[in-house]
Amino acid sequence: MTDFEQLGAFYLGARVGDDFKRSDEPLLYDASDLTTHAVIVGMTGSGKTGLGVALIEEAAIDGVPVLVVDPKGDMGNLALTFPDVEGSDLEPWLDPSAAAREGTDLSVYAEEQAKAWREGLASWGQDGARVERLRRAALVTVYTPGSTAGVPISVLRSFAPPPPAVLGDPEALAERLTATATSLLALIGRDTDPLGRESLLLTAVLDHAWKQGRELTLPDLIRSLQSPPVKQLGVLDVDLVIPAADRTKLALAVNALLASPSFEAWTRGEPLDVQRLLYEESGRPRVAVVTISHLSDAEREFFLTMLFSEVVSWTRSRTGTTSLRAIMYVDELFGMLPPVAEPPTKRPLLTLLKQARAFGVGLVLSTQNPVDLDYKALSNAGTWFIGRLQTERDKQRLLDGLKAASGAVDVGALGETISSLPKRTFVLNSVHSSRPALFTTRWVMSYLAGPLSREQIAKLGQLGLNAPPPGASGSQVQGPAEAAVPAAPPPSQVATAATPAAMEAGARPIVPPHLPEVFAPAAYGAHDIRYYPFVLGVADVIYRSKTHGVDDERRVSLLVEPVAGHAPVEWEHAEEPGFALETAVKEPARGADFAPLPEVQLTEKAVKEWRDLFERWLRGGGALRLFKDPAYKLTSRPGESEQEFRIRCAQAAREARDAELAKLRQRYQGKIDAVDKRVMREAQAIAREQQQLQARAVNVGASVLGALLGGKSSLSTVANRAAQGAKDVGDVQRAKERHTAALKEREELERAMLAEIEELQRRSVHPEDLKLETVVVAPTSRDVAVRYLGLAWVPFTQRNGRWERA
Repeated sequence: MTDFEQLGAFYLGARVGDDFKRSDEPLLYDASDLTTHAVIVGMTGSGKTGLGVALIEEAAIDGVPVLVVDPKGDMGNLALTFPDVEGSDLEPWLDPSAAAREGTDLSVYAEEQAKAWREGLASWGQDGARVERLRRAALVTVYTPGSTAGVPISVLRSFAPPPPAVLGDPEALAERLTATATSLLALIGRDTDPLGRESLLLTAVLDHAWKQGRELTLPDLIRSLQSPPVKQLGVLDVDLVIPAADRTKLALAVNALLASPSFEAWTRGEPLDVQRLLYEESGRPRVAVVTISHLSDAEREFFLTMLFSEVVSWTRSRTGTTSLRAIMYVDELFGMLPPVAEPPTKRPLLTLLKQARAFGVGLVLSTQNPVDLDYKALSNAGTWFIGRLQTERDKQRLLDGLKAASGAVDVGALGETISSLPKRTFVLNSVHSSRPALFTTRWVMSYLAGPLSREQIAKLGQLGLNAPPPGASGSQVQGPAEAAVPAAPPPSQVATAATPAAMEAGARPIVPPHLPEVFAPAAYGAHDIRYYPFVLGVADVIYRSKTHGVDDERRVSLLVEPVAGHAPVEWEHAEEPGFALETAVKEPARGADFAPLPEVQLTEKAVKEWRDLFERWLRGGGALRLFKDPAYKLTSRPGESEQEFRIRCAQAAREARDAELAKLRQRYQGKIDAVDKRVMREAQAIAREQQQLQARAVNVGASVLGALLGGKSSLSTVANRAAQGAKDVGDVQRAKERHTAALKEREELERAMLAEIEELQRRSVHPEDLKLETVVVAPTSRDVAVRYLGLAWVPFTQRNGRWERA
């Protein structure tokens, strides 16, 4: 095989001729072509899984994170990478009955399989070093929502608001609300019509909470369904659209989900956060395999809708790019994107197909059922990998879709080719290429053990092949890029250090007139409220730095518990309050009781000292701390975490690399094209000179024969023709030398181009290897305007014997 380790190129296999015999020319697929999405179609046994695994392996080596949706359990094999490929590596994944059928011991059978696997890798120019490179490039993690076999994903812990990019886009917010409501209704077996009254109620409840910046737990949602926070749905009263009795039935259905013994598995594990699925805390890319083979149809539909909606939100929160940023690979698309029906999964997939390319996110969709695909939607796909198809109906449906997507396709010729494709051979039809290519897939580096059962997925963790990622307990990545504003804890956990259960309650305390007081809003439907006193500081702060390109104004709100002692208010221990000053109210909830005020000075002088300390802390400990990458001269944005900044730097480096690579290829391509013309010209000259030489030889032979037989040809004529023939031999030799020189020049150009590409590769930096510096942007006294400094009464309620934020 010729060199296949080229920058930004995925090594998928080798080209084949019309006879389907493998050539020595590798099939290299340009990574940037995936931003226009790809579809893999082929019947069972066509080799779709191998092609998909090869593509994901190449993406990982190139530093591109991949989110894999795995309905059958096949893609968990990506975790089975063994640089040495010993029998002991493969033995846990082999079926003992297969060894018995071979009439041999399992360990012997494992050694035979390992030997065959090593030979298979070698036959495609791969070895243990490349497998090790794959393992180091990206961590493979197998997730199992609704199960603890792999790394669980928490989906039903809460319905958190989407990011600001979605909240600020009415169309995006409407899609997210509809998807969340219909998927939840599907999970509990209710009508999923987006215009149905239950869907409208759920959408309204979620919309109300999200626009207030609140996340809804399932208990909150159940209470809100019974007593909605909105009075109207459209122009009609809630009670008219969906009476209280029907709301109670819906609340009971959701409550049954909460009471189900299997519910706990949906609340444990990693949060459903696309950023955390795609990247480690260090910024290193991840191959996240989300296996759903163990879920029921309703559970699959619910989870996939939530997952696809999260991907849409994450994608829209990125900046635009022409380089490949991430891949979402969906194996076996059956039922997710049908041509007529409207399952909840269809809308977010359509959105991604239409919009994700602008953000560098590529979709790869695989299916064995062409008739199940909405080809109008898939007209957005720029690449089609087509394998063997089972029926003429499948083939015709595919050709119709291809013709609709690209009128330039020669459907007749392609149809004949598809009908005769052998196993593991595909037609690559791309809008980025002038004509289709035939290729056979390479030997993959991951051991294909077949679909992994739940027991085998659990074994991955036991053998250290599926270690939970750092922070898998659910802790969020700390964002040190903005130490001035501590990361906000979940609303239910703010200020629990007050241990309110130990404090006696009573009537509302009397507060001196120079000390302002407000009441934090309670969650809708909360009851048996007790208020506890905290000090709230709110200020508008301007951060400016021409050196670091910062000009940012923001509202800083901090909440701290006053304690008895010399320094009653310690702002360095403050937390975000979890509510905006504008949402605070002037009066407490009716019937609430109050904890006593702390034993601290409440004089006017003391309150002024709290304010002065607050301003001083904002100018010092509250200064904006940002990251800087000196190599690329980039500075993190206010609020951007270290992980996000490392990923952004890596993406900027990829964009610069792709641009430089395109220029390099363009520069060399002109020279190579010129040399190719010379090669062709000299090849034609060789053929022409050889024809002349052959003709001359015939003439000389005829002249010699004529002279010997007493013909008209003289010996001098024979000599002249022989001399001319000798000259012709020299002409052929010189043409061959020029042809050889041109071929050599082409090889040298290719070698020089590859050398420059390798230099680009050496200069590539992984996110976790970036050497970052910390810069500080401190506001001056003129940049700080305190808007509020006073008491904030925070409501708590007792649930299951614990005091939590109401």
